Amino acid sequence: MSVVDVIIEQVIRIGPRPVREVSQVSTVSSPGSTAEAREMLRAVMSFYRASAAEMVTEEQAECLQDLEQVDSMTTATRAVVLGSFISGRGYSADADYSPRSWLIHRTRITKGAATAHTAWARRADAHPLVAAALAEGYVLSESYARKLCGWTDKLPEDCREAADAILVAAARAGADQQDLVELAMEIYTRSLPADPDHDPDDGFEDRQVRIETTLGGAGVLSGDLTPECSAVITAVLDALSAPVDAEDTRTHGQRYHDALADAMKRLLASGLLPERAGQPVKGWVHVSLAELRVLDDGSVLEGEWITAVRVRWAARRAAASEGASDGAAWLEGAAAEAATCDATLAPVVTGDTDLSVLDDLVRLCVELDRLDHGAGRTDDGAGRTDDGARSDSQASVSPSREALQQAIIGKTADLLSGPGGLASFLRINQLGARLAGPSLPLDIGYSKTIPPGIRNAVILRDRRCRWPGGCNQPAKACEVHHVKHKAHGGPTSLTDCVLLCSYHHQVVIHRWGWTLVLNPDGTTTAWNPGRTKVMHSHGPPTARAG
Repeated sequence: MSVVDVIIEQVIRIGPRPVREVSQVSTVSSPGSTAEAREMLRAVMSFYRASAAEMVTEEQAECLQDLEQVDSMTTATRAVVLGSFISGRGYSADADYSPRSWLIHRTRITKGAATAHTAWARRADAHPLVAAALAEGYVLSESYARKLCGWTDKLPEDCREAADAILVAAARAGADQQDLVELAMEIYTRSLPADPDHDPDDGFEDRQVRIETTLGGAGVLSGDLTPECSAVITAVLDALSAPVDAEDTRTHGQRYHDALADAMKRLLASGLLPERAGQPVKGWVHVSLAELRVLDDGSVLEGEWITAVRVRWAARRAAASEGASDGAAWLEGAAAEAATCDATLAPVVTGDTDLSVLDDLVRLCVELDRLDHGAGRTDDGAGRTDDGARSDSQASVSPSREALQQAIIGKTADLLSGPGGLASFLRINQLGARLAGPSLPLDIGYSKTIPPGIRNAVILRDRRCRWPGGCNQPAKACEVHHVKHKAHGGPTSLTDCVLLCSYHHQVVIHRWGWTLVLNPDGTTTAWNPGRTKVMHSHGPPTARAG
């Protein structure tokens, strides 16, 4: 009996099931344009949302069924439109390297949603019969159609279309999920070759491991392992997770977690891993200055400062979990204390600009200029010089030049260090020898290579690809780009280097000829060779009235 015969026999056995009656005749006029179609769709959704509380139970049930059908039709329609958009490489017009990247940055959806949309574009192309049934709305739901495609993808290629046709027919006749599962499994079993040595689907092509980061900085590990990979990992974890003694109260899961961390630390220390970006592989962790200071007792005022820093630290850690990660762990509390106990610490001074001291800084600079050059100006007799400034002869107290210089230096430090104070001063003078190591150079002029100090500082500053059109590639997948090419004398410094993913660095800039500049305020701007398209990592400045 052929596979097709088996399918037909199964459909007959299932028989018709009661389904909701669907009217095939519509009295609604078709929209005259895509814009009109969008408005009609928005009007329907707005009506349902506004009328939900006034509906009786039966109307609410019908509304929910309608929305499920709309979801199916939306999925099918999006798959067709997106498939056409992909085939025409429409995403490259915005300098995006993939349709998924374009969806993330232009439609403002998450990476998971973009992956799901592009997956449906591929399914619609590989399973046109399923896509057509999905577009009808009432035959298959999106979740049923996705499972159906997954089942028939496991069949030999010459059997898939026939299997799709009959499984869709079974769904149209009212088959539920259990009926479809049994039918698909019988089709799959009968499609296998008669060779007893043939190894049926062993899951090798489905192998994957995913590591995600939560807002709290914790990791989530999941995946599908091949039998041999699972056996190796289990052997390692079993060897390293044995209870230490009778007082070891860790659960089996906790011991497995600790064993995995131990195994990875041993691997890092072994020196067997290949280099990344020309640097030895090492584990990175971020520990804030506040966490290091809290290891020792401090004052109440310092405790308030530590609390404020911890809040900002938590926000940075949350941002890292959404794609702005350089691959390092973000630690605090006992975890930070444990990690810094036996580790090489690289202090990096960061700060927030405190614009509130700018007026004082300008005033002090004017005072110093008047002190240095006031003798060469003409006094109008009213205590004013020819440029409107008060003359030194009228000043009640003329501070010394040295005192003014010290005041200017202090205000400059305040401006660049933010309300938290001068971070480098705290590091050198209050933290002791443990963190008062030599500072790393962040500007070395022309250099054939990028030193680790500058590379690490760029990574810590940028955290992700800085392409202004939007790119969420994390720092660990990026390269350091000289804004001005080294061949043209571009210096190697923190202010002349920027982090870009391989696509935007090697392809968009060095192949397609786009130009990227790093603006003084830290934002980036890029334009194509003809300057017909300009992208900013921020909104364009608005003109001030008056």
